[in-house]
Amino acid sequence: MDQKYIIGIDGGSQSSKVVIYDLSGNVVCEGTEPLKPMHLPKPGIVEHPDDDLWDSIVVASKKAMAAFSGNPNDIIGLGLCTIRFCRCLLKSDGTLAQPVLSWMDQRVSKPYEHDNPDVAYVTTTTGYMTHRFTGEFNDTSANYQGMWPIDTDTWQWSNDPDVFSAMQIPKKMLFNLQMPGTILGYVTKTASQSTGIPEGIPVVATGNDKAVEALGSGTLSNDTALISLGTYICGMVHGKENPKGTQSFWTNFSNMPNEYLYESYGIRRGMWTVSWFKELMGHELTKKSYEVGLSPEDFLNLEASQVPAGSCGLMTVLDWLAPTEAPYRKGIMIGFDGRHQRGHMYRSILEGIALTMKNRMDEMCDELGIGINQIIISGGGSNSDLMMQIFADVFGVVAKRNKINSAASLGGAISVAVGLGIYDSYETALHKMVTPGDSFIPIHDHLILYEKMNQDVYQKITQFSDSILKKSYPLFN
Repeated sequence: MDQKYIIGIDGGSQSSKVVIYDLSGNVVCEGTEPLKPMHLPKPGIVEHPDDDLWDSIVVASKKAMAAFSGNPNDIIGLGLCTIRFCRCLLKSDGTLAQPVLSWMDQRVSKPYEHDNPDVAYVTTTTGYMTHRFTGEFNDTSANYQGMWPIDTDTWQWSNDPDVFSAMQIPKKMLFNLQMPGTILGYVTKTASQSTGIPEGIPVVATGNDKAVEALGSGTLSNDTALISLGTYICGMVHGKENPKGTQSFWTNFSNMPNEYLYESYGIRRGMWTVSWFKELMGHELTKKSYEVGLSPEDFLNLEASQVPAGSCGLMTVLDWLAPTEAPYRKGIMIGFDGRHQRGHMYRSILEGIALTMKNRMDEMCDELGIGINQIIISGGGSNSDLMMQIFADVFGVVAKRNKINSAASLGGAISVAVGLGIYDSYETALHKMVTPGDSFIPIHDHLILYEKMNQDVYQKITQFSDSILKKSYPLFN
């Protein structure tokens, strides 16, 4: 089995990534394809244009297979992870009836409205992509959080007619549910011809993108938290129970059958804001970074690392996409004076991310009655030593990153390894396939500063800014 390989697919909000792993969790090769800009025809409507989610996976798959030097017959399975909380409306043949509704689209937070007669099926992105790969109308149970008629205790469709009535989705329009680790189908000849992925390999059920990422990061206990630095940033810990009516977190399906993932409230457009700032700096940033042989991201991190902790009083509130319960909120940078330059602004954004997640995680942990001994950071932002150190300083615990930070694709591969019996348990698979990387220890003086800054100032900003933003909101929206 040493020469066998597994494909892990990570279909994200900004790009699709296809990674081929060996059975030790090492990256053999990969392919990435960025997504097109979202279609925003009017406020509240956010769609993936055309068939972009599938088309990007096709391109990324071809890139990965072109870079693969092994024998395609040694690829034993595919684990598929895609964006959660989207809504895919399909015709009777499984093709799109209309563009996929993004998780940022207001319609996915409401019951389904059958206003398109072409729609025969309502499913998730995992359901749609599984159908594209296999031709089957099967989906993982673990990607159905939100406005779906599912029983979160049984992981199956509800038996309560009132639940179906509230969601407004007839059962005949829903896919068959299967647990993580089961085979959903096999790659068809058509899908193989489109992607280059070998025909006939099994497609194994995983979970929603955050659950797969948590698995791929190696977090299985409730005293180790994962901070996921994605377009949406959140914090997570694993648990065995399915608590309901919680106040400071919500209960998500785990990538392991009949287990759960407790997820803090987070930051919408989290790492998107970092990309937004980089693009805002434009040509001057690009020119200066390449003059010294660095990428724009590394140049910004270099400038920000020379800024004192606390950014000389500049603080950022990360409401670049307002929460649904407070649509009036906007992103804020407060505390400018003559000292502040680009590096201060960038560091302030990173500090705002860490401080916000510290507060959200504290709220969740207090309600759960647990403590966090260490945090694992995943996502592209974890490549930054500065970001890692800020998280360690703000949380006051050791912050770790793994050798492979694209944890979602690795989590998909781990699901395949367990589902096909390569490893006898998720614990064994994690031991074999997840390799720890660097650790960052809190700097005492920074920890003290951030604690005082957070408690005395940062947590209170929105108490004062909300009243002004409520007045400005009707003028500009």
